[in-house]
Amino acid sequence: MKKDFDVVVIGAGFGGLYMMHKLRELGFSAQVVEMGDGVGGTWFWNRYPGARVDVESIEYSFSFSKEIEQEWTWTELMPEQAEIERYINFVADRLDLRRHIKFQTRVTAMTYDEANATWLVETDRGDRWIAPFVVTAVGCLSAPLEPAIEGLKDFKGVALYTNRFPKGGFDFTGKRVAVVGTGSSGVQTIPVVAKQAAHLTVFQRSAAYTRPANNRMLRAGELDALKADYANIRARQLASPAGALRFGAVSLESPSTQKILETPKAERLRRLKEEGWAAPAAWADVMVDMKANDAARELYGELVRGAVKDPETAEALIPHYPLGCKRQILDTGYFDTFNRDNVSLVNLRNDPIQRITPSGIDTEKRKFEFDVIVFSTGFDAMTGALNRIDITGRGGQRLRDLWQSQGPRTYLGLQSHGFPNLFTITGPGSPSVHSNMIVSIEQHVRWIGDCLAYLRDKGLRSMEANIDVQEAWVAETAAIVAGRINVSDSCNSWYLGANVPGKIRVYMPYDAGVPAYRNRCDEIARNDYKGFTLS
Repeated sequence: MKKDFDVVVIGAGFGGLYMMHKLRELGFSAQVVEMGDGVGGTWFWNRYPGARVDVESIEYSFSFSKEIEQEWTWTELMPEQAEIERYINFVADRLDLRRHIKFQTRVTAMTYDEANATWLVETDRGDRWIAPFVVTAVGCLSAPLEPAIEGLKDFKGVALYTNRFPKGGFDFTGKRVAVVGTGSSGVQTIPVVAKQAAHLTVFQRSAAYTRPANNRMLRAGELDALKADYANIRARQLASPAGALRFGAVSLESPSTQKILETPKAERLRRLKEEGWAAPAAWADVMVDMKANDAARELYGELVRGAVKDPETAEALIPHYPLGCKRQILDTGYFDTFNRDNVSLVNLRNDPIQRITPSGIDTEKRKFEFDVIVFSTGFDAMTGALNRIDITGRGGQRLRDLWQSQGPRTYLGLQSHGFPNLFTITGPGSPSVHSNMIVSIEQHVRWIGDCLAYLRDKGLRSMEANIDVQEAWVAETAAIVAGRINVSDSCNSWYLGANVPGKIRVYMPYDAGVPAYRNRCDEIARNDYKGFTLS
């Protein structure tokens, strides 16, 4: 059998780097392909002002190397993009991984050869590699959406995008700036830009549920104590449904059993006063009962009104959709920013954008002139990066055609029927975006590595998810969230693909929690990869 490598790995973020390390440990030859000119994945591309992780640094890190755990020094509780990028570069150098990576190279097509049980992988640099196995580590939020706004190319000022911000940053000092979009990157960008710009205008379609991150520098001796306790921290992470102990300052280990609808209003307000921004979501019934959700949203509205001085602006900043529909964002000074004299808000629900002009933005009611427009308009989440590669499987079936017509179909989020020997790290149908990504990445890499070693040791060349177990997994993924707020008709999130015109509405993450998912994967492996056809 002709081959160039045993495995081709697509992407050099956290997933791709650990996959390469694991493959090398197991004795496989591999080639990593990366579009950027450096490692980091999400943290290479998303270098917009204020970019920061929402999991504590000590947890948002690799656990597979005790040496790396002890050698790396974190400086912040929840580090910014630059620190995470330095960390992942340290890992790449510490493990000598760069020699296996071809940078500034994009995989354009992959075609499965049934007769030889191999993949032909083609790139925009003219590479044509043959490998029995392909592992995609393309990331869940890595396929940027272009703003669907008339006149986008007409603007004569500076147009910036949060998902591909200039490496050297940008100086907004003295400039008239617009930020279009208030998702996670917009919420993090806005407070930083406001401190520099002569005037900042925020264009908001949907208000964001956000709360203070309460980030800080790590205190003297604090990191040493955490490193000494790493074994315990990792064990608790693995036992946590989210793979993390805290979201910001809020514990994820002890979910509340108290119901908001069974709590008198005076008690709700007392908890709001004591617990602040953590209080609205801290009830057992908020995600399963719309009346409970409305009560929680009312509490959230009280917090916004207390934080934002102008009543009209405050009302516009209160979300109109259910709490928990979209991922809550941790911010640094977000609502305080709207109390600044140089910041104004345009509510696009009342005054939608009509077009981009050479000098700025025209809405239905007004004309604005800007020097800079920053677009923060999101991603085609979880499936977008895979669908942008022309992947052709068994019988000439194209993955993008299948997923665009039916929604993503996977078994465990790891394989899709009709595409043998193709593995996806944190793909749709896995916990991925509803967990600490590093915990989910490590679990997937270990499972895939063990699986490839098993196939090699047994003299097997092909592995494919069976259609019946795949469809059962898709049904189970949907059943877990049936009746929850985050799949209700009033919820339109990227978890459902609702931010992409024409994308079929399917809830993509597996939401039973990291331990339950890991146990299922381990059980399947112990049973000789039951549910997969091995040949």
